[in-house]
Parts: sequence; structure tokens; C-alpha cells
Amino acid sequence: MITHHKFENLGGANHGWLNAKHHFSFANYYDPQKLCHGELMVINDDKIAANTGFDTHPHQNMEIITYVRKGAITHKDNKGNQGRTTAGNVQVMSAGTGIYHSEFNLENEETNIYQIWIKPKINGVEPNWNMAEFPKQPVTDSLQLLVSGEETSPLNINQDARIYAGRMNKSTKITHNVIGKAYVLISEGNIEVNGNKAQKGDGLSISDETSLDLEALNDAEVLIIEVPGKENAR
Repeated sequence: MITHHKFENLGGANHGWLNAKHHFSFANYYDPQKLCHGELMVINDDKIAANTGFDTHPHQNMEIITYVRKGAITHKDNKGNQGRTTAGNVQVMSAGTGIYHSEFNLENEETNIYQIWIKPKINGVEPNWNMAEFPKQPVTDSLQLLVSGEETSPLNINQDARIYAGRMNKSTKITHNVIGKAYVLISEGNIEVNGNKAQKGDGLSISDETSLDLEALNDAEVLIIEVPGKENAR
């Protein structure tokens, strides 16, 4: 089953410095039909104004992944980690037993990120943070694995989940095999997913599908988040 969530129908809030769209219930936005998708709890499409950001705040027992779509985000936490993640690259943070962190756009332009929260496989792990850079050339036959629960993954998280991404030139077709539940994000352009046409900012929740046929209707960028789907995060 594929459910199409159009960008204009997403919840959200505009705080001036932060214009956020929520794919699931978050903060003051609540929709009982959009609490989670298996272990996937949060997808926020955040636009952060220049020289602003999220001041120091705590998290516990959560896997938090940030995909930078435009600009850059600068991370700092109380475990001594700090770094700047630029467009097309990813940072991950396992909050575990507890961590305090800040995320700022220190650039002179707006930064646009996907903020993704996934319920951890095991609670109470040692907190950690990491980031990685990825090739920017368009994919032709498969999406690139960015994040997973496997030690060999470019970036590792505490859950049997996977995040794939790729830029696709117009007319490129890719078949992606799905394990568990999935959520597709159209970061740029227009993409057809198993016959469903979606555009920039849209999301598609995937259940009981074993494969996805993707076709770029113009130059596009897509992310696919897979989670086990064995339990609901809330």
C-alpha cells in the first residue's frame, strides 16, 4: 500500500527563524492518523534562516538523522563532538543515555534540512555523533546507502533501519527492493513511484510492498527510509 502525503497538506509551523513542515505529529501539530510509521517517528522539513538555529537542548533514546538539502548545519554537543555538515551530506546522533546538543545555521543563506527521528533498537546506549560526505553525481541503477544499523554502513545507527538517497537525471528508472516499511521523500523535482506521481516536498508511506519502481520525470533527488515495521514508535 502506498499513501501519498502532499507537501501542501503537511502540518507545520512558521517561527520566523524556522519554517517547519511535519510529516508526522510533532510539537503543537497533532494528527491521530500521522503518529508514526513503524519505528519512524519524525520527519521534519526544516528551513532555517541564516545565522539562527536550535540552541542547546537535550535528547534521550532516539536516533536522529539530519540530511542537508541546502546550505549547512553546524553541530556541537556536550560529549565534545562538533562539525559542519553541508548540502548532500548527512549527520547522525544516537542520543542513548542522554546528550545535549545545538544545531545552528552559521551560513549567510537559508539552510534546508530533513530531520529524521527513528526509535532505537536498544535503549541506554552510549551517546555518539558522526557525519559523512557522499558523492554528488547522479545515480543510474541504484540509490546510495547512507545510513543503516550495519557496522559496514557509511553511517551507523542503533536500529535495523536504512536510509538511501540519490540524484536522478530526467528519465532515469530505478527499481528499489524494500525491507519492512518505507517512507519516500521527494527532495527535488518530480518522481513517479509505482505509478504515483509526486513532487518536491511530498512524502509517500509504503507498507506491504516488496519493491519500488522509481522514474524521474525531471532532474530530481529522492530519499528512502526503511524501518523494520515490527512495532509502532508511539
